[in-house]
Amino acid sequence: MVLDPPTIAVSIAAVFLISFMKGAFGGGFAIIGIPFLALVMDPITAGALLAPLFCVTDLVALRYWRPSTWSKPDLIVLVPALLVGMGLGFLVIGYADWRFIAIAVAVITLTFAGIWFMGGGRVVQRPRSVAKGTLAGVTSGVASMVAHAGGPPVAMYLLPLGLQSAVYAGTTFLYFVFSNLVKVGPWLAIAEPTREFWLLMAIVLPAIPTGMWSGWVLHTRLDQRQLYGACYALLVVVALKLLWDGVAGYWLP
Repeated sequence: MVLDPPTIAVSIAAVFLISFMKGAFGGGFAIIGIPFLALVMDPITAGALLAPLFCVTDLVALRYWRPSTWSKPDLIVLVPALLVGMGLGFLVIGYADWRFIAIAVAVITLTFAGIWFMGGGRVVQRPRSVAKGTLAGVTSGVASMVAHAGGPPVAMYLLPLGLQSAVYAGTTFLYFVFSNLVKVGPWLAIAEPTREFWLLMAIVLPAIPTGMWSGWVLHTRLDQRQLYGACYALLVVVALKLLWDGVAGYWLP
């Protein structure tokens, strides 16, 4: 890693964006920040740099997403399923084709978001389903370990429940706390951090509380319909990024 001004500037922007997303929407959209870092470093180093920072953002986010914003009935189903899915993903990571998984998650997500937008953006409340929650959690865990795409599956389960905006964001936040804690060790082991790596991490740390606060301000100014519209729009962005990664993985050297 070369610790030059462009690397520092892009890293600060990426960490600010990720923190902003967590402050505004609770989590699940961190994948948007990784392409920024990939402009100035290899993807493995980028992922390893973000892994510990995710845990720091989680600590800062506790100030905003208190237990009153956690949907405990959903978390009781989702979190164990997530851990099972991450375990399965770890076991098959050497055999699974991440490109196929990325494309599959992208197509399903785009279909899901397209149905919502064609329906006029109405928040349709549907009853909880242990089976659907378990499937979403396991799928999210596998996709997270293999293709770093754990956000869309859990969003596709939570959004149709019609949760209050703060409860949706708080539940998403706590869900990804567990995911981030599980992944930090493997990421650091793969990347073998250098002195410049840790120095850059220290430099970008101030962007976390600043981004989190900015995202929280936006969250408080959005009503539920606006928040859900923003979440679905972000899902489309993430899905298009996944689709590009998967297709490019097959066709580009």
